[in-house]
Amino acid sequence: MIPGSTEPEIMPARLDEARAVAELIATSFEPLPPSTWLVPDASRRRDVLAGDFHILVEHALTWGLVQVTEDRSAVAVWFPNVGDSAPEPPDYVARLAAAAGPWAERFHTLDELFAANQPVEAHHHLAFLAVAPDRQGRGIGSELLRCHHARLDEQGIPAYLEASCERNRDFYSRHGYQAREPFRLPNGTPFWPMWRAPR
Repeated sequence: MIPGSTEPEIMPARLDEARAVAELIATSFEPLPPSTWLVPDASRRRDVLAGDFHILVEHALTWGLVQVTEDRSAVAVWFPNVGDSAPEPPDYVARLAAAAGPWAERFHTLDELFAANQPVEAHHHLAFLAVAPDRQGRGIGSELLRCHHARLDEQGIPAYLEASCERNRDFYSRHGYQAREPFRLPNGTPFWPMWRAPR
């Protein structure tokens, strides 16, 4: 915490924190509708999600930006899509197969949907914003957004994300994101592509 302030201190995550960050995201995302489709087995859902997120967080620590609060109760994972695109994570197919097991194909389906709906314009992609369940509702996620939005606004760069439920869609709307027509998982679960123009 910054002395004399109620706002959390935000800093880059370390490479050795990739697994812990992935587990935080998995804990936060476990109840969301897409997660129940990705991993129907509730007893394995969190571990499988953490395995997939670990691949992506580790990749973001090299090719993107992973910001955490000082107490590690919240994280934002961004991928810049400006200029040359980031390559696929090393050994992604094999690592995903090991992490997701019988549900790997569902993760590939989600990857394909994300790729098909991502804008071609230059932007920063918010892949994950997660807050520990016992810290939600305190403005921590909003502070993580404001921190990076300030940089994007200075540079005139838009932001993009996929909201996984109506509650998240409405939350991001309050931060300047405009929802576009949703796309859907094979079971009908919607994702809302959302775009934020720089201010």
